[in-house]
Formats: sequence, C-alpha cells, structure tokens
Amino acid sequence: MGTLYIVATPIGNLEDISARALRVLREASLIAAEDTRRTAKLLSHFGIATPTTSYFEHNKLTKLDSILDRLQAGDVALVSDGGLPGVSDPGYELIREAIARGVAVVPIPGPSAILSALVVSGLPTDSFAFLGFLPRKANDRAAVLAANASDSRTLICLEAPHRLLDSLADIRRELGDRRMAVCRELTKMHEEIFRGTAAEAIAHFNRGEVRGEITLVIEGRRDEPIAEAWNNARIRAALADLIALGIERKEAAKQIAAQSGWDRREVYKIAIDI
Repeated sequence: MGTLYIVATPIGNLEDISARALRVLREASLIAAEDTRRTAKLLSHFGIATPTTSYFEHNKLTKLDSILDRLQAGDVALVSDGGLPGVSDPGYELIREAIARGVAVVPIPGPSAILSALVVSGLPTDSFAFLGFLPRKANDRAAVLAANASDSRTLICLEAPHRLLDSLADIRRELGDRRMAVCRELTKMHEEIFRGTAAEAIAHFNRGEVRGEITLVIEGRRDEPIAEAWNNARIRAALADLIALGIERKEAAKQIAAQSGWDRREVYKIAIDI
C-alpha cells in the first residue's frame, strides 16, 4: 500500500517550493493534479518526469477510484493549482476516502494564499474563520456574509476579480464599513496588498479593471456599543423606525445615509423594500 502525499505547490513564485516537495513529486508513481497543464509547467521547470492524471471538480467522482487503486502499487502525490490541496478544492473528497480505506495520508506543507494573506493583513491572527469562495449569486453571497456578521473572528474568503467590487459592496452592506485587506496576486510580479475599510477598498478598486487571484481578509465584529457598525440589518431597522413615524422613504434614506456614512442611493434601495 502506497502513501497519499498532499503536496503544497507555489501560488505564484516558483522559488517558494520546498526541497521536500520536489523530492516527493520526483519519487511518486503518479501525480494527481487539479490542472495538468499548469502542473506540467511546474514539473518541466524543475525537470520532473513523473506521470500525471487530472483530478478536478468535474471528474472527481469518476477518477477517485482509479487514483485510489494506483495507491495499491505506489505513492501518489496530490497537487492543486497552487497552495495546499484539500482546502476549497476537490482534494478533500480524495483525502477523506483514502483515510476511510486505511491509506496513509501525509502532508507536505508549503505556500498558502489563505495564511499569507492573514499574516500581512494587520488584522488579528489568533482566531479566524475561512469562508472559502464567496458565492457567485448576490443573494447567496449576502446570506453567507450576514450569517457571519456577529463572528468576532477575522474572516478570510476567496473571490474572483470580476466579482470583487460586488463583493466589497456586499461586505459593506452586511458587515458594515470594517477594516480589511484585499490581497491580489500574492507572491507574483504584480502583487498588491490593499489595507483599509470596505468603503476605501471600493474606491481604490473602482479605478480600473481588476485582475488576478484575490484573497479577502475582513475584521471580525468588535464590541463597540458606542460605534456600532452600520450593517444592512441596522440600516433596515433604522429606516423601519422612521417610516413607522410617518417619515417619507426618501427623507428617511437621507437621514440614515447621513448618520451611517452609506451612499444615499444604497439606503434608498433598502427603504423601498420596507
């Protein structure tokens, strides 16, 4: 019975791969890769000729058994597009099934966009929650953020560049104008680490097209009764109170926008739904 090695690979800079990872990739009988084309470039750079097979979200159910069968004859190395496999990728299912079948599973640690973003964010690192990729649909994304609004831990999530501005707006609406870090293209030539509030992040990234892989690190809820965060729920409650007093929605939105710092148009959108 072979060993399933969970091998961390560079998230951008090829110099970040470890000597141990290179040895395991060379000595394994097979490499299961999330993207064989991307892995081929890595292997070619380091002169590694180990056979590869694809294992990704859309073929994981059909490939799982064949990969586990290969473990009967030798070691298999599992790699993702970058970073440590098994976190927000299909590697989790393979790892789980290997453990269930009594296969030895060994981690080969290394680069991680999640932890790299956390430690450079300037936000608390003693307790944090990883939310994975934020949902593509706006309503689902808002629901995930709202469900974590009361969490005092630092929040970490992944997002695609073309949805960044929408997600930043949702973060401001659901969590309030919290401090955060937007980490783009970590370890790569065009690495960018933006630190500021959600509103400041919106203004910064609204200047042009956003590209690259993005990790968001968001401040957890702070117990500040005097300066309570103006999130979506608080905006809605404040508007409802004013509307109940007979104040027109447009005027109510104007007043709450002035108090909260929110854009008046965003507040009015909430007001017309009440």
